[in-house]
Amino acid sequence: MTNRVFKQLMQQGVLWRGSDVALKDHQIEKSDWEEFDSCLGGGLPRASLVEIFSNNYQGISLLLPMLARLSQKSNWLTFINPPYLPFAPGLSSSGIDLKKILLIHNTELSQGLWAAEQALKSSVCSVVLMWPKKLRVVQIRRLQLAAEKGDCIGILFRPMHDLKFSSPSALRIKFLFTPLGFNVEVLKQRASWKKKSCNINYI
Repeated sequence: MTNRVFKQLMQQGVLWRGSDVALKDHQIEKSDWEEFDSCLGGGLPRASLVEIFSNNYQGISLLLPMLARLSQKSNWLTFINPPYLPFAPGLSSSGIDLKKILLIHNTELSQGLWAAEQALKSSVCSVVLMWPKKLRVVQIRRLQLAAEKGDCIGILFRPMHDLKFSSPSALRIKFLFTPLGFNVEVLKQRASWKKKSCNINYI
């Protein structure tokens, strides 16, 4: 392969270098769950797209501590087409400043994806949370590139049956509730071949 081909593959996230394995502190955002951060090697990757697979679009519980901390900063937390209206008292009791939430809902898929892309690359959003009903690889790739441009974390909540499709996202995890909390399995992580899992107990 030529150097140009190698460079293109690296930009697409298909190829990585061993020297790129460890993320620096400024490249991660801690979830504030010690077990989960340890499983990820520090925290969620910034400027990246993260897919959370679950039953019935669950998984936001995993993000609440991080969202609460980020809501104390100047940037926005953007919710795009959630399956139900966010429960404001619940978010507030988790420490999230409701004044920092932007909500876009009841839009067509194409409109929601356009809004997500603009929010991700705007540099004024800390996190963009999305609940799309279906996605093509090219659409996921556009969201990943937008997240990189805006130094933003994009979160895609997806159903379990979409696990069969490949994706250029930086991180894919599976979320399941357990009697004492939840289980998180890391299915794909940039620069890592090993699958990892952890249990987070909050009861």
